[in-house]
Amino acid sequence: MSCDVHCEGCQCEKMSEEIKLVRAAIQGELGSNSHAAARLLLGEPQIVGCTVSAEVFDSLTRLRTVDVAVLPIENSLHGSVAEHYDLLLADDVVVLAECRLRIPHMLIVVPGTKLGEIRRVLSHPVALSQCRKFFAEHPELTAAPFYDTAGSVKHIIEVGDRSQAAIASEPAAPQYGGEILLRNIEDNPENFTRFFLLARPEDAKSLRPAGVPNKMSVAFTIEHRPGSLVEALQRMANENVDLTRIESRPVPGRPWEYVFYVDLRFSVPDAADRILKSLQ
Repeated sequence: MSCDVHCEGCQCEKMSEEIKLVRAAIQGELGSNSHAAARLLLGEPQIVGCTVSAEVFDSLTRLRTVDVAVLPIENSLHGSVAEHYDLLLADDVVVLAECRLRIPHMLIVVPGTKLGEIRRVLSHPVALSQCRKFFAEHPELTAAPFYDTAGSVKHIIEVGDRSQAAIASEPAAPQYGGEILLRNIEDNPENFTRFFLLARPEDAKSLRPAGVPNKMSVAFTIEHRPGSLVEALQRMANENVDLTRIESRPVPGRPWEYVFYVDLRFSVPDAADRILKSLQ
């Protein structure tokens, strides 16, 4: 079970004053959107940047070198982060909380660079896809995928190549000494990403943010027979909960069978226990 928080940008008050001095793993570099989400959820944690998402889970569950992890789970324009749903099921973790960030995109360059000097723009593939209008207006620019938005800023500043630019959020510019050349180049300003705060089950009680849990994320499988999914959803509806999200993912090694992920919002925490018992 978790609590949630909404956020319109990066300059937001953190959700809990009680969670401090923790090590948090994120996918990406300092100055990324995941870093901003971690600050919103945790204040000023010690950030451990990971190149790929599987490394985030390894740091949390197997290596145990961090206390929590912060990962994006869904974007309002791009949709679900399918890989993260699969990793959630594969590893023994719990969702403590979630937050939502608006994601603006800035064109960041080596200081002093003019737009006419740029030939190549680096960023995460999702960020590039959310700036299609910008690239259509500037056909001389080539979009180049990179592993992370903030990482792309770090790279162009390190190499000092004025023919390259990066697309990232505003904090990435001062983090690495870049200059924001153009602001808000995203196609749609209604661009939000939802992030999960994850922990090991045995640490959940001590790390859970203050407040009454009001949401649950659960995964389940059902028999292949007519009406089985409807029956499962009806059991949730009987508890007067709000189904805010449903997602299906293939079961590895079992073709055409699926795991269903649902997010449920409720006003009475006891409803979560009743739903789990009913589904079992």
